[in-house]
Amino acid sequence: MSEQNTLSLETFPENQIAIVIGATGGIGRAFVTHLKVSGHFARVLEYGRKTEPGLDFENVETVARCAEDARRQSADLGCDIVLIIDATGYLHDEVFQPEKSLKQIDAAYMAKQFQINAIGPALLMKHFCPLLPRQGKSVFATLSAKVGSIGDNRMGGWYGYRAAKAALNQLVKCSAIELARSKRDAVCIALHPGTVDTGLSGPFAKSGLNVQSPEQASANMLAVINNLAADKSGGFFAYDGQELPW
Repeated sequence: MSEQNTLSLETFPENQIAIVIGATGGIGRAFVTHLKVSGHFARVLEYGRKTEPGLDFENVETVARCAEDARRQSADLGCDIVLIIDATGYLHDEVFQPEKSLKQIDAAYMAKQFQINAIGPALLMKHFCPLLPRQGKSVFATLSAKVGSIGDNRMGGWYGYRAAKAALNQLVKCSAIELARSKRDAVCIALHPGTVDTGLSGPFAKSGLNVQSPEQASANMLAVINNLAADKSGGFFAYDGQELPW
C-alpha cells in the first residue's frame, strides 16, 4: 500500500479538526505528520504526556482537561472534530516484561496494562466521543493489537497485554453501539497496527515478520480509516484492512 494513496482522506469533510492522542509516541508522531501534510484539516490537535495541556492515563483528570481544550478550540474555529486517533499503548518498561507463563503474572504489571490499554482509552471514549458531530462521517479509532484477539490466540503468554487489549475491543464495541444512537454516521473502531519499529513492539519482532516503520503503519491505517463507513463501526481491523476475529 503506497503512502501516496493512504494520504487521501476524501471521505472526511474538509477544513475540520483531527485529533491525535499519544501524539508524542512513534506512531502518534507519524499520524500527526501525515494528517498535517495532507492539508485536509483546518487543525490537527496533539495530546500526550509531553504536550500542553498534557494527557496521561496515570493521571486520569488530564483526559477531561484535554477534551475540554479540544471542545474550546473547535468552538473558537467554528469547526467540527471529525477524526480522533488514539495512538497510545503500553507493553513493557524497565521494570516489567510480557509474561511467558502463569508463574510470571504480576498484579502491578497487570494493573498497569489495564490502566493504559483499557481504562485510559475508555476515558477517551467517554470524554472525546461526545465531541463528534451528529451528522457526517466521523471516526474514533484506537490502537488495539492482534494478540488481543481471543479467537486468534494460538500461542498463549503475554497475559496482561492480551487481556487488556481484549477488554479494549469490548469497550470499542459497546461505544460503537451507543454512538450509533445519536451519531448515525460515526465510526468507532479498533485497529491493529502490525509489528512496528518502535520502542513498544520493535524489541519483540521475530525474524520473518513484516516490520513496518511508524510512517508506513500510520499511512496504512489512515487508508483503512478513510475507507470505512458507519456499517463497519464496532469492528476490529488490521492495518491492511483485514477484519480480525474477536
